[in-house]
Order: sequence, then structure tokens, then C-alpha cells
Amino acid sequence: MQKKLIAVAVAGVLGAPAVALAQTSTVNIYGKVTYEYTVIDQGAGRPSTDYADNPGGSNVGFRGEEKLGGGLSAWFQCETSADIRGIDQVGICSRNSGVGFKGGFGNLHFGRWDTPFKRALAPGSVGGMVETGGLGTSFVAWGGSGGTDATIPNNRQRWKRREVGLTYYESPVFSGFQVLAAFTPGNGAIDNGAVDGDANARPRVWSFGGTYKNGPLGIGLGYERHNEFLVAGPAPGTDLDDRAWAISLGYTFAKKVEIGGTYLDAKYETGPGATTKRKSWTVGVEWNVAGPHTVMAFYGNAADTKGNGAGIAGGSSGSIPAPGADTGANDWSIGYKYNFSKRTAIQIGYHRTDNDTNAFYKNGNANTPLVGGEKQDAYGFHIAHTF
Repeated sequence: MQKKLIAVAVAGVLGAPAVALAQTSTVNIYGKVTYEYTVIDQGAGRPSTDYADNPGGSNVGFRGEEKLGGGLSAWFQCETSADIRGIDQVGICSRNSGVGFKGGFGNLHFGRWDTPFKRALAPGSVGGMVETGGLGTSFVAWGGSGGTDATIPNNRQRWKRREVGLTYYESPVFSGFQVLAAFTPGNGAIDNGAVDGDANARPRVWSFGGTYKNGPLGIGLGYERHNEFLVAGPAPGTDLDDRAWAISLGYTFAKKVEIGGTYLDAKYETGPGATTKRKSWTVGVEWNVAGPHTVMAFYGNAADTKGNGAGIAGGSSGSIPAPGADTGANDWSIGYKYNFSKRTAIQIGYHRTDNDTNAFYKNGNANTPLVGGEKQDAYGFHIAHTF
């Protein structure tokens, strides 16, 4: 009998650390899996095709927090893209990921994250089914949305950025108001100086945002600057910058109908003394008709580009035409969403990008049009499951 009691006691002592760890650990696993299938008409000279994608924030993540006392906590998050198609296999922590400290002073963290400018545009980004993919409505309005790397640099036309290497501050929320600020390091001066033609270049993003949320009302105001994002020549001092400011507004009526809109004003330096200017705006609505049924509509407009500069190459997000007449575009989508539960939903919809005569904006996953003034169409379905 005594031996049995001793054995139980020893087992309890040896197991205690594991039990304590399980009780104090704050690490959580979370995620979202998406799948989209669209049929796309790419316009003259390009084939129509069908396309499978995983837009809409598909990810698997780990996050945790440790209480340090005095109201101070240390935290981390590692969020990785989850491509269930098996096509784009990316590295770990490829989405919103960071390590930092938070307390009464706010939240200071370091890593890859949605910029303050992107978050300031969120309150008014209403009515689009997703922001990327065949049904995605971010390209005409905001130059695209998603991961970017200022240290290369790339995607200078993209204003909804999930940027690398950010030093990031988020203020506490005061009566609905919050201030956000972030900047990237000057890694490019070491990593890419010889490649971009100017060893003195230090490409960097500065991003600022302010948001207000009170009941049904949401407001965002943002400013962002891309320093030394394009080199006009090998001589020091010819590095070229971009800047933009934006405002967004959203409001929900009777917890059933949400309306929203955004306005963005951007300017790009394309050479010494040469600039290209572009303005865009959006409006959208989401109406929860009854129970699990929601209908949505979105319209975006890019005005003619102005100035004395050149066009902006945009990579996967498309390009911005050189200043001139008939260089704008219209973008719109309509969709229906059915919520099977709080975690699972399916959307079906239609999306069109309609270019003016001298514009080459692209529709979601389509390739850039070969001919100015082309229309590109996509229709399909989108599934999302959150866990």
C-alpha cells in the first residue's frame, strides 16, 4: 500500500510542471481557409480562361501572450498563407506576424503587418466580395492589396500594403479614436544598393493612420510616403518618392444595411521634376436581407491621370497609365453571400473592369490588357471557412 502511494505521489510531482504549463500557456491556433473559382474574359488578344485561387485572407496562425506585471504584456503572432490549392507554397510567417509589448501606453511591435494606411481605408471598404482574386475590387481603386517589400522595392502603386520589417505603434483607443504609425528599415541600402543603380538609396515606407469607431459609424484618415522607391539614374539625389492620402467612411443602418466609401489622392515622382497624379474613389453597400442572406454591390472609379510624368509599372497589381485624356477606368461588382454559420460562408458574384480608351487596368487575376480601352469580366464563387 505504501509503495502504491509513493508511486502516485512521484507521478504527481513529475507531472506538475506539464500541468502548470498547460494552465499558463496562452498560445492559440487560428485560421481561415478560402477557395475561389472564376471564369475570366481577359479582353482582346488574350484567351478567356477559368482560374482557381485562394484570396480573402486564407491563413493558419499562432499567437500568444505573456503577462509581465504592471499591466505590461509581451506577445507574438506568426500567420502564414494557407493555399489549399497547393500552388503558391510560401514561407512561414508570410502574413501579419510580429513580436511586441502592449500596455497602458498602447502597442509597440515589430514585423510584417497591414500598414496604418491600409487600416485607415478599412471603414469605407464596403460592398466588394474580396479585395484580390478574380472577384477582387482593390486594383483600380487602391492599386491592389496584399504583401509588399519596401526593401526591394516593389509594387509602388499599391496602397493597401502588408509590409515587411515594420516598426509599428498603435495608441490606446480613446472614446473610439486610435492613432497608428509605422515605418520600414533601410535594409535596401545594404541589400540592393548595387542593384537599383544607387548605392545611397534607402527605400522606405512611412505610414500613418487615424481611425474612429463608435457604434454604427466608422471613419479612417491615412497618409503614406514611399521614399526612394525609384531611381532615375546613378547620381545621388535622383531617388524618387510617392505619397498618398486617403479618407474612408462607413455607416450601418439598423444593423442591416452597411454603406461605405473611400477617396484616395496619390502622386508619384517618375523623374527629376516629373510627377504623375491619380485620384480614385469607391462606394459600396452590403444589405443583410434576412437571416443568412446578404447582397452586396461595389463601384470604384479611377480618374484620368494628370501631370507631366510617366506611367507606373505595377507588377501583379497592374499598371497606372501615363498622364493624358481617357486614362481612367470604372470598376464594379455585384454579389450574393449565404452564411451557413458564423464560421462558414459562400459567395457568388460578377466583377467587371471597364477601361477608358488609353487605360490598361486589370481585373483581379486577369493579365494586363493588351489593348487600351478593354473590358475584362469575371464571375464565379468564393468559399470561406474560419477556425
